[in-house]
Amino acid sequence: MTVMILGPHAIDDTCIQTSTNTVHRRMNRSDLVTDLAARFGQLTQRDVETAVDAIIDAMTATLVRGHRIEIRGFGSFSVNRQPPRKGRNPRSGESVSIPERRVTHFKPGKALREGANVGRLGAREVFRQ
Repeated sequence: MTVMILGPHAIDDTCIQTSTNTVHRRMNRSDLVTDLAARFGQLTQRDVETAVDAIIDAMTATLVRGHRIEIRGFGSFSVNRQPPRKGRNPRSGESVSIPERRVTHFKPGKALREGANVGRLGAREVFRQ
């Protein structure tokens, strides 16, 4: 079985392609901090963690206020409103009132969509175009 990392600048083993299938690994906050600290040696792990936390906090606060976030080439985040509706309890069949709720929505940008579909070309090359 042949294993190759997708793209010359792929982050760790986030997406590994084998000769038979593709295995996807999720990247969490600590993986992101570790990767950024490794890429930018002049920054300490604590500095990177503070920066990542600040970015995520700012994005969260913006979405809570109902505003939209747009990052060119990456995508946009927005909050969609789902109106109240009637549902059914599957066990009893009784009608249930479901209240209004707000749902976060992410729409990938063109460069991210193209980067996800490139295959062997690394995302960094797609974003440079």
